[in-house]
Amino acid sequence: MSEVKVAILGASGYTGAELVRMLASHPTFRMAALTADRKAGQEMASVFPQFAALDLPTLVSIDQVDFGSIDAVFCALPHGTTQDVIAGLPAHVKIVDLSADFRLYDLEAYDTWYGHPHKAPELQKQAVYGLTELKRDSIAKARLVANPGCYPTSVQLPLVPLLKAGLIEADDIIIDAKSGTSGAGRAAKENILYCEVTEGLHAYGIASHRHSPEIEQELGEAAGRALNVSFTPHLIPMSRGMLSTINVRLANGAKAADLRDCWTRTYAGEAFVKVLPVGVAPQTRHVRGANFCFMNAFDDRLPGRVIICSVIDNLVKGASGQAIQNMNLLFGLPETTGIDQQPLFP
Repeated sequence: MSEVKVAILGASGYTGAELVRMLASHPTFRMAALTADRKAGQEMASVFPQFAALDLPTLVSIDQVDFGSIDAVFCALPHGTTQDVIAGLPAHVKIVDLSADFRLYDLEAYDTWYGHPHKAPELQKQAVYGLTELKRDSIAKARLVANPGCYPTSVQLPLVPLLKAGLIEADDIIIDAKSGTSGAGRAAKENILYCEVTEGLHAYGIASHRHSPEIEQELGEAAGRALNVSFTPHLIPMSRGMLSTINVRLANGAKAADLRDCWTRTYAGEAFVKVLPVGVAPQTRHVRGANFCFMNAFDDRLPGRVIICSVIDNLVKGASGQAIQNMNLLFGLPETTGIDQQPLFP
């Protein structure tokens, strides 16, 4: 395939930098434009010194980009700022949006959870939710892909197949999830300063986190009806990584082995979703820097219940890696192109 010119909007954030890192080895996608707001005019290597060896475009503001010469856009802007930008892009440009702006089908739910009306309702109707392994046929036909959130990715990959198979009770799902601090973004915020998070662990967004409606939307679709889940995220003092521990009640006499069998069938041949051997607990360090999701299921001591553990790198499978996986689909490329790096360890 001929070269595809891509722009990264919001390249000075963590997900933007992760896109640059992974796209640097992509054989087809060439980074033709990188945008930033406050850092426009600077070289990428001055913002992220790890890129000193790369020949990258200078950071510019969005209005300086000639989108007529761009084939694809990765939009890594904060939620609420993305809708107007994407609405103004030429029709030929394919888009993967890493913000939350196009993930919710229900515009009233978006208004409720994000505090303002959606600014591009017609464009929202065109958006396809981009959980690659479970939505790839729809993604391949799309122009605009709403890349899933990190928590929803770590939760849906194990739970959606189980709900579709009727192996767990849809009304008894408890999600205890933990994320590294990069999930809070790169902007200077007092609550994520080193001294505020190191040597501690805390829950946040209790009963009110904005990923809740996204999780419930997609799990409800799998279950065939509306449902609610108990979801509590936690911030843990590490730079990247995400662990979701999910407690579920079994249905129809199922056991943990049945859940594992379901995953094995669902994800047979998948490059990035791995069911670990019996008894092996997934660890965030084993997916660091890679586009994998590792999962496993364990019989609880409480009769009729199972504990599921799922890990991803929140910046890769939870954001930029999955975004490239989706963009590969949009251009008819093998999904693994440019993102088949192995995890970093130790």
